[in-house]
This record gives sequence, structure tokens and C-alpha cells, in this order.
Amino acid sequence: MLKQYKEAIENSNIISKTDVDGIITFVNSEFCKISGYTKEELIGKNHNIVRHPDVHPFKFELLWQTISQKRVYKDTVKNLAKDGSTFYVNTTIIPILDENKNIAEYVAIRYDVTKEILLREELLKKEAEYEELNRSLEKRVAEQTKELKELNQTLEERVREEIEKNEEKQRVMFWQSRHASLGQMLANIAHQWRQPLTELSLAMFNIKKAMQNENGAEASKFYNESKHIIKNMSQTIDDFTNFFSPDKELHYFNIKDSITEAVLLLENVLSEQMISLKKELIDIKILGITNELTQVIVNLINNSKDAFIHNGILLREISIRIKKKSDFALIEFEDNAGGIAKENIEKIFEPYFTTKHKSRGTGLGLFMSRMICEQGLGASLDVVSKKHTTIFSIKIPLDEDEK
Repeated sequence: MLKQYKEAIENSNIISKTDVDGIITFVNSEFCKISGYTKEELIGKNHNIVRHPDVHPFKFELLWQTISQKRVYKDTVKNLAKDGSTFYVNTTIIPILDENKNIAEYVAIRYDVTKEILLREELLKKEAEYEELNRSLEKRVAEQTKELKELNQTLEERVREEIEKNEEKQRVMFWQSRHASLGQMLANIAHQWRQPLTELSLAMFNIKKAMQNENGAEASKFYNESKHIIKNMSQTIDDFTNFFSPDKELHYFNIKDSITEAVLLLENVLSEQMISLKKELIDIKILGITNELTQVIVNLINNSKDAFIHNGILLREISIRIKKKSDFALIEFEDNAGGIAKENIEKIFEPYFTTKHKSRGTGLGLFMSRMICEQGLGASLDVVSKKHTTIFSIKIPLDEDEK
């Protein structure tokens, strides 16, 4: 298993080793590929063979100061390849200590971010051209932010009303959970805008190029593409606003659509944490509030993500399945995040119970998820954990027309 991990790391990363003086003792094939040098040209040379002249010497002084003190150094580094081209790598340099706690060598693990850096530089160059567009986007964001603030005030007013109806404790816990989800979604919307901004930059560049070539058809094509991108960015905000809508009117909705919305809201989290998601979804309509079922799935995904990190799970898998039984729909949510300890399995749905550090959770997510299932959907939420896996089951009764 260790050998497989080592091969996986070497095949997917750019790796080198140096002695304490910075002389290269090992490079993998990915290092040779990106630098343009052969192993024979690199072994025995000082690592500054790929140093770019544009980089200020202070950065290298800071690097050596850090690793010489046996601390890990991380940075995005601009390097020079053998053919004179520039490449950028996100770099982590780790001092390796011998049995006497002295530095024996340095191991550097990198991954190529050249495309991302070049795209970012292109965006900066075009900033003046997009000034008007940015103003309109900022205005849109400001308007939506105002609506969210007004929505938040409305929600708080509803909390006070519920407290006056002798449901203070339950309502306080409900809104605490919603506000925690609000913070997570605010971070996620920023992630979801990164790729469209890059695409918009390229589209605007192509418009300029087409106009210089007096190619009206191409300019029109990329103009329409830009409008489509902006519309999708605006839709992202609308989806986010709708997710926290206080509307409590029951309606029929497709379970698959609600789950898909939850996955879309967290797709960047899943990608960044390298979580593999498998879905087996079928069309089943139920009576309830689609936003609330979406929140339950969001809570379960976030719980799994935190468990993967806490338990140090490398191969991270989540499966979501919809099944139709005789008189109910069944949603099964399964992960391999290490399972739940026997002494905790009966407590996880209790309010404020959590095994996480207080900075990472309130202990309300699963309590609120069960309450939403029971009160909003007339459903049950149960859990089974064994062999390092956990399965949450949501059992939702069906109307006669759906049975």
C-alpha cells in the first residue's frame, strides 16, 4: 500500500530532493518534463538551475531561512525551463530530519499552475476593458447582498415570532443551523464565480480580436457567449438566495432535483477535498419544501467532508441513492469516512452534540436535519455505521399517486 501511495504521489506531482546545500540528489520524470532538463543534467547541480531571474533574492533568503529552521515552506514559485520558457509551480519544501533531529535533506513537492497564473495575468491586463462590466456586476452583487440582508432580517423577525409562541429553544437552534449554512454558501459562491470569470475574460478577448479583424459574425458569437456567462453568474446568486428563502408553502417537487441542487452548491468543496461522489437517482415526486431537503443533503455532505479530514481518509467516497419502495421513497447517503463510534451513534441527533472542535461545528446539523425530515416531510432520518462506513437513510412516505 505504501508503495502504491508513493507511486501515486510521484506520478501526479513534480518532485525533487536536495542535500543540505541545495544540490539536487533526485528528480522524478515530471520534474524533467516541466523543466526540459534530463536527470543527468540535473543530478549534482544546484537547485537554482531553474531559478528565474525575475524573482527577487529576498524570496530565496526567506525560503532558506524557513527550511533551515526545520519548518515547511510553501509558495507559488516562478521558474525558468531549459528552453528559456517560464513555468509556475505551487511548491512545498519539507526538511527531512535524521535520527538526531538534524536536517538530512530537503524534499520538494510541486504541482504545475502555469496555466492558472498566465490566465490570471491576462485577466489583470484586461481589467481596464472590463471596468464597466465589473461595475454592473458589483451593482448586481450589492443588490443581492441587500436582499440577503433584508431576508436575514425577515428570518430573525420570524424567530422572534416563534419564540413568542413558546418554541424559543427549537427556533433558536433552527436559525443557528441556517446561519452556519449561510456562511458555508457565501464561501462557495465565491468559488463558483472563478471559472466563469476566466471564461468571460477569454470571451471578451476574442470579441476584441474579432473586431480588430472586422469579423462581425465572430464578435456577435462571443458577445452572446459573454451574455450567457453573465446570466449564469447572476443565476448562481438567485439560486443562493432561493436556497435561503423563508417561503414555507408545501408543493410537489422531485427528490432528484433537490439532491442535484445540493451537489451543485457544494461541487467546489467536493472537488477541492478530492471527494468522489456517486449518484444513483430516479424521479420521485414528494410533497414538502425542496429547499429544506436540499439543506439536509448539504448538511450530510459537509459532515462527511469534516469526517474525511478529521480521520485522515485519503480515498474519499460518497454515494447517494434514491430507491422506491411500496409506499415510501428511500434516500441512502453513504460515506467511507471512518464510521461513527458505538458510544456516539445514539447521540449524534441530539442538539449541540458534536465530536468536532468548537471552531468547526455547532452540533446542530444532524439535529436540524432530523427535525426537517420529521416536521417538513413527515419522514424519518436514521443511521447505521459499520466497517468504517456510515449510511444515513431518509424514509419519505409517498402519496397514493406516487406509490
